[in-house]
Parts: sequence; C-alpha cells; structure tokens
Amino acid sequence: MSDLLLIATSGNVGIVRLNRPNALNALSQQLIDQLLSALRAFDKDPDIGAIVLTGSERAFAAGADIRELTSLTFVNAYMGNFLQSLCDGVTSIRKPVIAAVHGFALGGGCELAMMCDIIYAAENASFGQPEVKIGTIPGAGGTQRLIRAVGKAKAMHMILTGEMISAQEAEKAGLVAKIFPPEELLDGAIDYAQKISNYSAPIVAMAKECVNSAADLPLTEGLRFERRMYHATFATVDSKEGTRAFVEKRPATWTHA
Repeated sequence: MSDLLLIATSGNVGIVRLNRPNALNALSQQLIDQLLSALRAFDKDPDIGAIVLTGSERAFAAGADIRELTSLTFVNAYMGNFLQSLCDGVTSIRKPVIAAVHGFALGGGCELAMMCDIIYAAENASFGQPEVKIGTIPGAGGTQRLIRAVGKAKAMHMILTGEMISAQEAEKAGLVAKIFPPEELLDGAIDYAQKISNYSAPIVAMAKECVNSAADLPLTEGLRFERRMYHATFATVDSKEGTRAFVEKRPATWTHA
C-alpha cells in the first residue's frame, strides 16, 4: 500500500489512517482511490467486524486537493462525475465505518467523516464546509448530509459563512457521537469498533442498513422496512443463540450465521 495510507489491524478492527501530513490529508484522487481500495479489502475480510478511519493529530482531512480543482471545467467534472466514486464507495461498505477525527475536518474532509457511520472526535477537532471561500459549494454531500445531522439553521450558517464549529458544538448539534481527549481518541474509537465487532455480523449489518434507510424513506415506509428486517433476524442462527444465552444468563457465542 502507498504511503498515502497507513493500514493496520487491532483485534477484529481494521484501521485506515490518511497519511498526507504536508497537505493536511487533502483528498487527492490518488488518495481517494487507495482509500476505497483499503475499505473494500477490510469489508471483504471475514476477520474484520468494523473499520476505523482516521488522520493525523493536526487534521483528519482539510478538504479536497485544491491543486486538482484548478484544472476542472464543468464539462470534465460533469462527464467524469467528479467525487461520485468517493460518495458511492464509502457508503457502499457494509461493515460499520467509524471516523476518528483529530484537528480539521473541512470541506471534503467533513463530508468524508459524514459518510462514515459514526463520528468520534478529539477535543481539538473542528468541522466546517468552507467551499464558499474559494468560490464553490460542497460537492460530496455537504449540503445534504449536514442538514440531516445538524438541522437547516446550523447547516445553512456553516455553508454560507464558511465558519467552522468546534467538536463540542458538533456534539451538541448531533454531528459527533462522543468526544475524547486527543490522546485517547484512537484507542477509544478502536474500543467501540471492537465492541461492535463482538456482536453478530449479519445483525450489525441489518441494523446499519435500517438506520441508513431512514434518511431516504418516509416514516411509514421506514417503519415497514425496519419491521421486515426485524422479522428476518429470527431466521438467523445468532438470533436463536442470543435469546437462549439471555435466558440462560450466559454470554452469547456468535457464529455470524
């Protein structure tokens, strides 16, 4: 793997670290391609139950690679469907992906974090969509995911002014699930990823699919989908094992079947 990424594992957790420190982990196309390849490899690995995506202590990712943006025209961006591979690629991963955010998560970096299933942040993290400052708008989901995470008022403020919000404000607004001291963030994210990995893999995948469907479906249809998936869990070996283990007051032994 290129030195644009650092890949590791801890128990049943895959760890992907963005590694362009001199560019604050700006998302070049080469980095995006390698990131998607790494995520897909962990997604296919039966020994991995969840994935942690992180950056450096200074920046999770400070946005798109501005040098690459200078060569874009409407036609080549439109015909090449610029950023579509990133949006589709991260959200197609079936295993839970956790963003562990130190420092700046700006522009495409904020959007990348929002593509993940959970965001944990260090106390020094900052989130923003500053594209307006360079004469463009968010293009990897910022105008769509941010409003779902923090509401219209705050999303509109962030996108139209380009101002950042702190980790504490992001947690209060619902963008961030938990905040950690900077030195504890990665270990904390890995611990939660391992906790998820210790559950039944198909049940975790079904739960993730249900939650993600909520943003796209009317409430009635979402409830119907959830109910059908809930019914489907009873066809799994792990559901039978889980209920028996609860009744027998013992830890469950998951077979992921």
